[in-house]
Amino acid sequence: MAGGKLVDSATMARQILAGPEIEGVTFLGGEPFAQAAALGDLGSRLRQHGLSVVTFTGYELEYLQSAARSDYAALLAVTDLLIAGPFQRERRDFSRPWVGSANQSFHFLTPRYAHLADQLGQIPNRVEVRLHPDGRIEINGLAAPEDMRALLHASDKPRKSGYP
Repeated sequence: MAGGKLVDSATMARQILAGPEIEGVTFLGGEPFAQAAALGDLGSRLRQHGLSVVTFTGYELEYLQSAARSDYAALLAVTDLLIAGPFQRERRDFSRPWVGSANQSFHFLTPRYAHLADQLGQIPNRVEVRLHPDGRIEINGLAAPEDMRALLHASDKPRKSGYP
């Protein structure tokens, strides 16, 4: 295992709760349902403290429900918003927030974010850019590849006096 360490869900929950105040957690990348039991337990611990859980998966909700697996059920039970479906390059679509292709679907499994259901067409996809003093640039979010290329190209241009 390179670049990480094993941490049990109780320890991870304590670390998250001891950190900065947040609204909730998002489980994504790799595939959260590959470690559904641990994430279900972590999500349960965090939900007890009022945090929300959003889970991204490449699976469809119907598959997860029909698999009749208790670990899948445990993760679904603590998920407020499930964003489901594999990214499909040929169906690329950035018109809705948080997703990259038209086949991906939103499932509001609790009332917590249900108010967003009718607003998805008006919420833009966004990209968060963090510039670090050592020159590193971190980018989080979804954008069309051409927009990302333009953003990265703009970051290569020299600036006068440190201003854009």
